[in-house]
Amino acid sequence: MTREPRPDFLLVGAPKAGTSALHLALAAHPDVFVTTPKEPKFWLCEGAPPPHWGGPGDRHSQQEWIWRADAYADLFRPAPPDSVRGESTPFYLWHRGAQRRIADALPEVRLIAVVRDPIDRAYSNWMHLWSDGLEPEADFETAFGREAERIAAGYAPFWRYRELGLYGEQLRDLVKLVDPARILVVRYRDIVDHPAETVDRACRFLGIREGRVEQIPRDNSRPYVAPGWRPRVLGPLVRGGAWAGQFVPPEVWRRASVPVVAQLQTRDAHRPSLSAEQRARLLPAFADDIRLLGEITGEDFSDWLSTRDRGSFAQRAQGVPSPR
Repeated sequence: MTREPRPDFLLVGAPKAGTSALHLALAAHPDVFVTTPKEPKFWLCEGAPPPHWGGPGDRHSQQEWIWRADAYADLFRPAPPDSVRGESTPFYLWHRGAQRRIADALPEVRLIAVVRDPIDRAYSNWMHLWSDGLEPEADFETAFGREAERIAAGYAPFWRYRELGLYGEQLRDLVKLVDPARILVVRYRDIVDHPAETVDRACRFLGIREGRVEQIPRDNSRPYVAPGWRPRVLGPLVRGGAWAGQFVPPEVWRRASVPVVAQLQTRDAHRPSLSAEQRARLLPAFADDIRLLGEITGEDFSDWLSTRDRGSFAQRAQGVPSPR
């Protein structure tokens, strides 16, 4: 019998928490088929184009959102008959409309949520946008504090540095709609520290063979861009180009931006760690939600209440000690 062209699993979140790394690991499994593009964002929409987001680069990137049901189904038609099919849009966990639509339309789908220390996740989120020239705020805490202002201005979900890390609230709402047995919560630290075991855990959850993927690729982190003349001069150029990119096919601006962003991202700059003082100032934004997440999952996330920075994916994967 021909199967309906739809996903068997979704990697639902969170952004900058290791979802891309786990996606690539599962994509390497012989029993798995994943879509191209990786992030269709279909369940963020409701049979209509995405909202007219207003942040830097938002209107350019939203051209790539797949919102038509037939186009989404087409993504799964090339899948081998016996494969487990999936896609990875890390905003599904945060978006309550997506949660509801997934629960209604895909009653058997399995959901994988990757969670990371929410301060580290927010910092990585800011770093991603800053290093791409889209984030104009050179100070992370300042950018973090502008979230409400940016939401009011209609910025896209990726600018929500705090909200995207409130996993407790997100999972609390998700388990009201989806059987918890169909939800797997994976910790970022396990992706870094125990990659093969973490992939096998995901394979058991999906009902496919274990021992077929031995490592997880590094995440999609950007080179750090140090404050100075480069972001002052090239940043506005990138943001202006991204704005103009909404009027041409997405690939046009992506190609044109490569040399500019390459000039912005110097390889000799080192990603600074957050200080204990910075983390202490940010912790109140997440402390209650961290406790809620522990109650929902039955796991201990108290290490996230620490003021210790754990370093980037690359530092941890290479065994580089993080600052105390």
